Amino acid sequence: MAPITTATNQSALNTDTPATDQFYNDVIAGLISTPKHLDSKYFYDANGDKLFQDLMNCPEYYPTNREMEIFTSQTQELAKAVIAGGDAFDLIELGAGDATKSSHLLAHLIDNKADFTYLPIDISGNVISYLNITLPVTLPGIKITGLQGEYFEMLKKAASISDNRKVVMFLGSNIGNMPVTDAEEFCRELRNNLSAGDMVLVGVDLKKNPKTVLAAYNDTDGITKKFNINLLDRINRELQGNFNTAQFDHYAMYDPETGACKSYLVSLAEQDVSIGQQTVSFKKDEYIYMEISQKYTVEQTNDMAELAGFKPLSHVFDSKGWFVDTIWMAV
Repeated sequence: MAPITTATNQSALNTDTPATDQFYNDVIAGLISTPKHLDSKYFYDANGDKLFQDLMNCPEYYPTNREMEIFTSQTQELAKAVIAGGDAFDLIELGAGDATKSSHLLAHLIDNKADFTYLPIDISGNVISYLNITLPVTLPGIKITGLQGEYFEMLKKAASISDNRKVVMFLGSNIGNMPVTDAEEFCRELRNNLSAGDMVLVGVDLKKNPKTVLAAYNDTDGITKKFNINLLDRINRELQGNFNTAQFDHYAMYDPETGACKSYLVSLAEQDVSIGQQTVSFKKDEYIYMEISQKYTVEQTNDMAELAGFKPLSHVFDSKGWFVDTIWMAV
């Protein structure tokens, strides 16, 4: 079907805000598709951020704590890998957020007098402002240049700032938030923005007992369900929607063969939903595909690296062997 035009968006919403127009455009395009889907990047409004923090603190959700253990207990090994020959380098973090994990590595590098500049990249101007202000206070001596914008656009900007070797961090198993083919394309594009000898450090959630994986995305307290349903609430708040969220349920599934953990919202009744001036019809039991969290084997991470033009150098695991921070070099 044809995409919704900007003019239609503005008429429906009576707004000239580009971000709202894009949100509306993406939502309608997703919900008139077959199958229906929504973009997981819209999970994170203020309430979504809070719910995600709640999710990270629930006992079933392991990925954050597993990678945090790596950054707190194996900091020296990570630092040794990124320092490499000891030359000056730019440490670039894609989607830096509050830099909670990377702060442990940054502190270790500063204490060991490594010659580096930290370049956090984030789409949020508030995040970059926060890091530019707070990190020089909490990490005295840090050299920091925050970059606001899209990943690859900002990587090009980073390359123009200095000729230093680049070390790019992509943490939190964010690589798993894409289907495998998209992740492979992402890695190829990442390599295209780097030079031979540059490095990347990628956090990857590994395949494990299927019950452990599924529980992390289908917790007993229902936080994952609230997190997914919140996107419908956000559409109601910001896009003049009238979703009856009680008429939707959360369903998660994990396929241990492919490593794909997927989340859906399922319509419990035949119903029509209005969003602005657009009406979307749902059949009973029709689903909205919400997100994927892809799990890998170590061998698959090696294959992905080599396909993209990297050489796998080392793997740093948490104590349970559930998560890996894998280090690659551009060749």
